[in-house]
Order: sequence, then structure tokens, then C-alpha cells
Amino acid sequence: MDATRIDDVAQRLYRARGDRAEFEAAQKARECASRGAEAEAESWRHIRQRIRILRGANQS
Repeated sequence: MDATRIDDVAQRLYRARGDRAEFEAAQKARECASRGAEAEAESWRHIRQRIRILRGANQS
């Protein structure tokens, strides 16, 4: 998944789920890794990292 798509998915997930989005992305990464879909798991790890950045930017 390219960086633009990762950013888009992260932003959509964060808007929809709020603070729970990071947990959900981590859960998706674990699920993908457990079934051997390592490339998809890596994408979810990147999405989680992007959500973490979004969360930090919104905290005051």
C-alpha cells in the first residue's frame, strides 16, 4: 500500500473510531500476520503509526 493510501485509510479510521482506531489497526495487523498475510499486516502497522501521529497532533 502506498503512503497516500495509508494516510487516507488512517485518517478515515481515526475520524470514524476516534481513539479506538489505533487499537483496531493493531488488531487488524495481528489478524493478518496470524493468517500469513505479512504484506497486509505491514500496511496495517503503517496505518497504526499514522494514527498515532494523528492522535498526538490533536492532543492539547
